[in-house]
Amino acid sequence: MDREWYDKNYPKYKDMRMQARADDNRLRYHLMPPAGWINDPNGLCQFQGVYHIYFQYTPFLAGWGTKIWGHYTTRDWVHFREEEPFLFPDCVWDRDGVYSGSAFVKDDQVHYFYTGNVKLTDGNYDYIMEGREQNTIHVISADGMSAGEKELVLSHSDYPQDMTRHVRDPKVFAQGDSYYMLLGARDNEDKGCALLFRSKDLEHWTYVQRMDAQKDFGYMWECPDLFTVAGHPFLLVCPQGMPEKEHCYQNIYQCGYFTAEQDVRKGRFELGEFQELDKGFDFYAAQTFEDERGRRILLAWMGMPDADYDNKVTADQGWIHALAMPRVLTVRAGKLLQNPLEEMAQLRKNQRHTTLRAFGRQKTKDCCFELRLKFCGQAEAMSLWLREDVKLVYKSGTLILCLGKSGCKRKRRTTLLESLKSLAVFSDTSSIEIFVNGGEVTMSTRVYSESLVQDVWFEDTNADADVEWYDLDGIMVQWKD
Repeated sequence: MDREWYDKNYPKYKDMRMQARADDNRLRYHLMPPAGWINDPNGLCQFQGVYHIYFQYTPFLAGWGTKIWGHYTTRDWVHFREEEPFLFPDCVWDRDGVYSGSAFVKDDQVHYFYTGNVKLTDGNYDYIMEGREQNTIHVISADGMSAGEKELVLSHSDYPQDMTRHVRDPKVFAQGDSYYMLLGARDNEDKGCALLFRSKDLEHWTYVQRMDAQKDFGYMWECPDLFTVAGHPFLLVCPQGMPEKEHCYQNIYQCGYFTAEQDVRKGRFELGEFQELDKGFDFYAAQTFEDERGRRILLAWMGMPDADYDNKVTADQGWIHALAMPRVLTVRAGKLLQNPLEEMAQLRKNQRHTTLRAFGRQKTKDCCFELRLKFCGQAEAMSLWLREDVKLVYKSGTLILCLGKSGCKRKRRTTLLESLKSLAVFSDTSSIEIFVNGGEVTMSTRVYSESLVQDVWFEDTNADADVEWYDLDGIMVQWKD
């Protein structure tokens, strides 16, 4: 797919876009594909006051297919524009898809680095040890809207010799007077790791070292991201191949972070304990960036590759998946906290302030609400019905999210808590995101109720809490058609 092919075929898919936008399950305050498929957020940056959100995108198919980079912009996180697609697989280095990558702002330009995917078809390949190219490609833009010439900066011969053909997802950052690039990788022994490269000019890159856990930690690390928050360094990765443990690694693939002791300039790097970023069903491929206010903002794919549950309800309407709410990262006791970006408060309306015991039943006409609880003393037990078959239960130090038919085979996720102090629940038409204890724990899921007229209520609750309720408006997107 190249620009010419896209432009030629775009008109015939207008009906698909209209059908997708008319679906009752379209989210009101989340970014989704105009039609087709969305997954990893890419190239996140703020440039000259404008936030740029690029994403892996299959525009004419609500299923896995050749990827381009779609593009949204915003100045305030409430008003968005759908821009023209930014990258197409139109050269020999990326002919089978433009995969994930990052953006780096320097000297009134934005430098983009991404993985160009090439799959050979002239033999019987396993596409792990042979038959695939994952090339690292650099493009420059003066405005964030149009990309310059593509430059191949790394290919398989530049990676360590013991790597498989799975090396991808470059994330570029600066420390001192050098630039650094992290790449997610899978080595020949099926051990996941991240590869670190250094550059003085963003064009010529030299391999520095491998970053991995002291013990085997999955067979592949995707979407690496090394950053600091309040002086604390963290390495974010998506390890694949982690065996499930009680309350941990309940999804097929994980998304989380290591605390890190590091100085990449001196080659010093030591990883601490791994923490999952989200304990729900649908959260993967997270990427962060720092905005012009100094906030570390995280976006993630509200989906999960190769899951045993489905999103057929929306796929049948011509679209699939979404991005999670934008989250700002802070640190408490050496751990990351995630909370919705403060701009989301602009969507609030119809505030209700009460107590848990006086809450009764709150009826929703579209399932779009924000519910906040601040518990008075120690909460011993709580059951909160978010929809007729979606229940959040706390008992014996365990928080349990239970879904019925509307989960489309999503059933149950659990997490341990030392105590339950606060909850913030953000419900959209077909998603729920839960923030526990000021963002210490989050749980995100898609959900597809037959009716959006639902009741929210508490039962079997041995606790009291101050309760705030808000109905939520939607974000506004200016579509390009």
